[in-house]
Amino acid sequence: MKILVTGGSGFIGSNFIRYLMKKYDNWHITNLDSLTYAANQKNLETIERDSRYGFIKGDITDLLVVGEVLKQGFDVIVNFAAETGAEWNLLDAAVFTETNVKGVQVLLDASLRYGVKKFVQVSSYKVYGTLKPDDPPFTEESPLSPVSPYAAGKASADLLCGAYFREHGLPVVVARFAENYGLYQHTGKFVPRLIAGAVAGGIVPVSGDGLCARCWIYVEDSCRALEQIMLKALPGSVYNVGGPEEITDIEVAGIVLKILGKPESLIVFMRDRPEPERRCTVDSSRLRKLGWQPEYSLEKGLEETVWWYWENRQWWRGVEVYGGLRELM
Repeated sequence: MKILVTGGSGFIGSNFIRYLMKKYDNWHITNLDSLTYAANQKNLETIERDSRYGFIKGDITDLLVVGEVLKQGFDVIVNFAAETGAEWNLLDAAVFTETNVKGVQVLLDASLRYGVKKFVQVSSYKVYGTLKPDDPPFTEESPLSPVSPYAAGKASADLLCGAYFREHGLPVVVARFAENYGLYQHTGKFVPRLIAGAVAGGIVPVSGDGLCARCWIYVEDSCRALEQIMLKALPGSVYNVGGPEEITDIEVAGIVLKILGKPESLIVFMRDRPEPERRCTVDSSRLRKLGWQPEYSLEKGLEETVWWYWENRQWWRGVEVYGGLRELM
């Protein structure tokens, strides 16, 4: 099988590529990535000389680049490429729209032209917006009600995918992921920021009052979920991908500090976005019917993550850090 992974040098994408390379000896994977701030070529240095892997630097919004790449012929495209960051999208929404909407449209058009057999769009549970305290988790039938420009762009891309399936018969599947954490995640993200602050003995930043509740999933569980979606999901379908637990940000910070043996007095509450998603969790029952279930509890996954960052400090110390934490490292 020939697979094109866009945005494969980022967090989930690089984990997914390594997962597939380890499991499937006869699969060939090409990584198309523009290497923005969220990407790190070190994420894939262990496989960069493998003949089954290839890398192309390029932007998914570039019609010529995407066309030249897809001429090679691919069975599957898995699109991770996106601008992320709930805080940053408030400063420059145009960048997010360019990549997260136009980029997807370019990929969809090229997939039609070159006969891609399955297109998997990696989306976010943030397209659903926020839940009230007593609401049940979001299902795939829940209305889209995004809060941020980032989430609105993701929702727009999801709708585009559905339109290309209905209008053109393009075999598209959308996977809406809950909050991911794990190895190789950019240190501007929540869990790595907690670890970086705690390891340095400085501040451990938590946004707002820390009571935003989210559904978390360890990245290895996400990779296995995507594998099942890629192989088994019917075209035109949507799948929520969430972990087993809903938990507040302050509780996550407490677990990280406990693992490292650090006091909770290190926690500092930072200014949050004007309208954050106060509660966001998804029902993954549809995905479980494909034979998937999460193998990592939050505590087990966080322990794996914390000690990986501790043992690989040479990796994360070389990554640009958001939020003024560089001096802590």
